[in-house]
Amino acid sequence: MLKSVSRAVQLAARLSSSVPSAPAVRPALRLSRAFTRSIWSLSHSGAASGSRPRLLTATRALPTVSCGCGSLHTEGDKVFAEFLTDEIKEEQKIQKNKTLPKMSGGWELELNGTEAKLIRSLSGEKVTITFNVNNSIPPQLEEDPEHTQKSQEDEPEIVSTPNFVVEVTKSGAKNPLVFDCHFPEDETSHGDGEEESDIFAIREVSFQPEGDAEWKETSYTLNTDSLDWALYDHLMDFLADRGVDNTFADELMELSTALEHQEYIKFLEDLSTFVKCK
Repeated sequence: MLKSVSRAVQLAARLSSSVPSAPAVRPALRLSRAFTRSIWSLSHSGAASGSRPRLLTATRALPTVSCGCGSLHTEGDKVFAEFLTDEIKEEQKIQKNKTLPKMSGGWELELNGTEAKLIRSLSGEKVTITFNVNNSIPPQLEEDPEHTQKSQEDEPEIVSTPNFVVEVTKSGAKNPLVFDCHFPEDETSHGDGEEESDIFAIREVSFQPEGDAEWKETSYTLNTDSLDWALYDHLMDFLADRGVDNTFADELMELSTALEHQEYIKFLEDLSTFVKCK
């Protein structure tokens, strides 16, 4: 009963705004990477005055061609390549997970670049979770530098909070039931000693053709912004019975954060190779 009342209060909060809030960093996850990726920290020396990094505003040298690949090379490219080398070493040093963390509950992981699928079969049903780590890092609001003399240890940590889609397929059903879920800002924390609240929320529910990557607008879609709280509560319980609960959501964020950082380092390595033309 308390859980239902808690969800009713959460639904009322969602009704006050039709636009979902941007996901927030969850302090409960103690990940080692600080808020600022070191590539952004180039601007620290000029942040107080609002100026751009010196590297980006330096006078361009005349290009010099010296590579057998026939590409253009400049003094700026050389400086850029040296910076990327240092950046990659720094990111590898603070990388918490050299391998991706495992999900509990018997989920099988499939990867296709930045897209991940978690698949679980139980009692004639198949549950598929799909998410993409692109654009999954919440934006950070810049504060007045004069009032934010923080050490690196005090800076918020980067946590990936991706939107994710849950597809439940039954062998006897015509189409899967699909849930569009996200991590809303006002529901991403829960403390000890309090009634546990949901750290993720359902945005939309619809029956969609199995395996379709695109959400068909011709299929009726139930938006939860104006949904009766009792029905919403049953939908959340339906997911929890299939292993999609707060524990799953916490592990999903940890997996997504590790995957996003892995892809970020890989991008820097590819960028370094491209700049060096090797």
